[in-house]
Amino acid sequence: MNSWDGFHKRSFFEEFLGDAPPFFKIFFLIFLLVFIFIIFKMIQNWLVYKARPLTTGYYQAIAKRSEVWGGSGEHSASTSYYVTFENEGGNRVELQVPNSAYGYIIEGDAGELTYQGTRFKDFQRQGSRSGSRL
Repeated sequence: MNSWDGFHKRSFFEEFLGDAPPFFKIFFLIFLLVFIFIIFKMIQNWLVYKARPLTTGYYQAIAKRSEVWGGSGEHSASTSYYVTFENEGGNRVELQVPNSAYGYIIEGDAGELTYQGTRFKDFQRQGSRSGSRL
């Protein structure tokens, strides 16, 4: 008798889930597919962002806003900061900026804005020697 007789090769999926109920296997498969899809979209967004040109131009900060989210029970809230800039041609761009840049930029400030896609890089106020370097 061969030592391999009676040996049943099981797939990773069968090994991992074993004799779990079918609804659990379906739930796990859906969860796995959603996870893979989210990773795929994140990589796709990163590649699109990296392909965008670095844009620099003269802009004016025309509006600032913040968005608070989360924070219930023992969980702390998080805040996102945004500044809307307008160039001399009237084109506007709203960029999420770090806290340090948000505090530094005042509505009405004008200067050289550098951004890539929707990512804020730097804003040098007109007549200012130091900017919000990232």
